Amino acid sequence: MSQYQSTKFPGVRTREHTTRKHGIKPDRYFLIRYQAEGKRKEEGLGWASEGWTAEKAALKLAELKQAAKTGQGEARLSEKRSAKKKADIEEAARKQEQERKAVTYTHFFNMCYLPEQSKKEKTLQEEISLHKNWILPAIGQVPVAKLEEQHIRKIIQSMSSAGKSARTIQYALAAVRMVVGHAVKNGYYSGLNPVTQLARQEKPKVENRRLRFFSHAEAEKLLNILKERSQDVHDMTLLSLHCGLRAGEIFGLEWRRVDLVHRQVVLTETKSGKDRVVPMTGAVHAMFEERARSCGDGLAFPDGNGGRRKSMSNTFDRAVDELGLNAGVSDSKSRLVFHSCRHTCASWLVQAGVPLITVKEILGHSTIALTERYSHLAPDGTRAALRVMEQTLQKAGNAEE
Repeated sequence: MSQYQSTKFPGVRTREHTTRKHGIKPDRYFLIRYQAEGKRKEEGLGWASEGWTAEKAALKLAELKQAAKTGQGEARLSEKRSAKKKADIEEAARKQEQERKAVTYTHFFNMCYLPEQSKKEKTLQEEISLHKNWILPAIGQVPVAKLEEQHIRKIIQSMSSAGKSARTIQYALAAVRMVVGHAVKNGYYSGLNPVTQLARQEKPKVENRRLRFFSHAEAEKLLNILKERSQDVHDMTLLSLHCGLRAGEIFGLEWRRVDLVHRQVVLTETKSGKDRVVPMTGAVHAMFEERARSCGDGLAFPDGNGGRRKSMSNTFDRAVDELGLNAGVSDSKSRLVFHSCRHTCASWLVQAGVPLITVKEILGHSTIALTERYSHLAPDGTRAALRVMEQTLQKAGNAEE
């Protein structure tokens, strides 16, 4: 780089590049020198190849001096550049915000939500199916930032008109709630989630309480048939009938969680996410002792390949059908399925006079309200005690009033 050279304009200097050309002449870099805050400053402007000339440099210098004199505008190039940089950042942020606000629900679901999910394949496919068939046709073109309760109502109305069950609609709303939650987390949506804000009475109600359970005689016949067909299915059915375990809890049960000494099963994969300790009946203890002779470590009830089961064998349903237990039953809540074994355990416990709070702990219900569904099965003495308590509470309430 060559030495600085003065120009005919005071305060404007240049220097020539030794190799870089602008046309046939060496390219020249322009600088300006001026006084600011009692100090001599020098700042670069740019190259002749970028359009700078000595005249333009002189005009820029005069502009800066005028700003310093009047106090209006930037008195230094660094200030001007800083202001421009700040303005550029603000403009970029504004454009980014506009782009975010314009992102449709469909685009956000496909491009932002799905790629970041690590759920089980079955669960993810169910979400995708619900979106493809019901959610996207209803609200897909709505900007995700502008979703409101009216859009959620549109989904409910569309699915209800098509005859979809309340449970399916609930699954769809849950899927939308998770997508919007993801949008909130990533700055695409602000405010309260419209799904959770929807009035409770507007959401579909699901009555999934099973009305029927196995009698002791029916359970004994069922276990006898299963013992002949499949020892595994027999043992899993016995465990659910006597200890109230869910199918998923049985599938994930590991041998190290089976405590034969203290006669209890420790469940770590529960619906609530909390560990639960369930006592064994004598029959369940004997069953585990027998299995322990032939089973190794790992899962207590593995599938044929030694892995975790994904569903209950059809052997169970075929045995129930063979006994005719579902013959003529059209109401799904009255049909006996594997989950009925858990329902049966709770029913038998309450019938035997076990306190509801104890049944709650054994079954792992999240609230006592779930267990109270079985209160009508309690012995007469227990029901009478409950009525006395209700009367006492009612009198106490009247006295306070």
